[in-house]
Amino acid sequence: MDQKAPQHHAEERAPSREDGKTPWRLLALLMTMTAIGSMSMNILVPAVPRLADALKSDKETVQLTISLFMLGLAFAQLFTGPLSDKYGRRPVILVGFAIATCASLGAIAMSNAAGLIIARIFQAIGGATGVVMGRAIIRDLFGRDRSAQMIGLVASAMALAPMIAPLIGGFLDTTFGWESIFVFAATASFLVLIWTWWTLPETRRASSDDVEHRGLWVNVRSLLGNGRFIGYILSAALGCGAFFVYVGAGPHVIITMMERSPTEYGVWFIPTAGGYIIGNIITSRLSVRFGVDPMIFWGNVMNLAGIASGFALLPFISTVGPLVIVLPGTLMGLANGIILPNSIAGAVSVRPQAAGTASGMTGFTQMLFGAALTQFTGHIIVSATSVTPALFCMLATAVACLVVYVVLLPPKQWSTLVGK
Repeated sequence: MDQKAPQHHAEERAPSREDGKTPWRLLALLMTMTAIGSMSMNILVPAVPRLADALKSDKETVQLTISLFMLGLAFAQLFTGPLSDKYGRRPVILVGFAIATCASLGAIAMSNAAGLIIARIFQAIGGATGVVMGRAIIRDLFGRDRSAQMIGLVASAMALAPMIAPLIGGFLDTTFGWESIFVFAATASFLVLIWTWWTLPETRRASSDDVEHRGLWVNVRSLLGNGRFIGYILSAALGCGAFFVYVGAGPHVIITMMERSPTEYGVWFIPTAGGYIIGNIITSRLSVRFGVDPMIFWGNVMNLAGIASGFALLPFISTVGPLVIVLPGTLMGLANGIILPNSIAGAVSVRPQAAGTASGMTGFTQMLFGAALTQFTGHIIVSATSVTPALFCMLATAVACLVVYVVLLPPKQWSTLVGK
């Protein structure tokens, strides 16, 4: 009896939000929290040459501050999720952003590349809490279909942050020096820390299941044994897989094969990010009406339609130029804006009391697949003389995503795909 009292109290502090209203103040915090991890990853990119000179190192070594940050961001999600299920969302966020703040400040004091790389890894560990907790908190407060709507809105921050981060980093590096980038990152992390401490209650609701199963990895074993959970995380990973193939192939196709400038490539990439944001908006408006599973199906359809558009433009490549790969990339971005939020909402709803663990495992799988497919595609495309191999890689990944849906997430009646 003594053990149940505080759990009941925690549940009262964070009531469910199913009144139909959009909690913009909460979403603003979750968007900021989510954006910091992805922004911190790219904000240092423009400063790499100057950092190499300042730290008396080579660019390849300094480049590890980017690649190992990504690795740290991926693996950190695996343990921040389970920790939040055991100890609560609020303490994990506070500790995570305290680590990110200290790591950012510590990076300024580093006099060699090795020290900076270590600081960046800790910065990634702290930033990962924002990505994982944003999804878990939404599932704590909303039902499955409503969660997809909210995650779609929060995911927009994930699309915008990597776009503006290099611009901010370049401005700070040029105007104030590379140290100012870490001052900016530390300030942002500290503000989220204070914002969370001041406004965010504990949202995790304990249950009798938590009393019976207190092992940290019990939830992991339970989720991995659930076919639908595997279906959702593979849908998230493969759904964005075709997009990552595009990211890996795009520079070679547009810059090397078509002899366009890197600046022009950057301009061509803008519609892709725009497509992703539009997909998030579609999700926020239609997920509650149609449901998570039908939205994933139609996202798959859009993914395949986008790739088909690339094959349709192949005969006219001399006329349309980069559009032969940018149009599929844009439509796949739109499809991702539909598939990802709904797949994540489905994954964190399989076992709601383990939403943090599910969120972390989903994020890790997604980043792992993305990195692997980007690298794999780079090796295949680098010697290609046409865009066809890239399109076939996209097609294979998109088809695999649809097969996962049919095998692991089939609807009871296919007629439900047109509405509830």
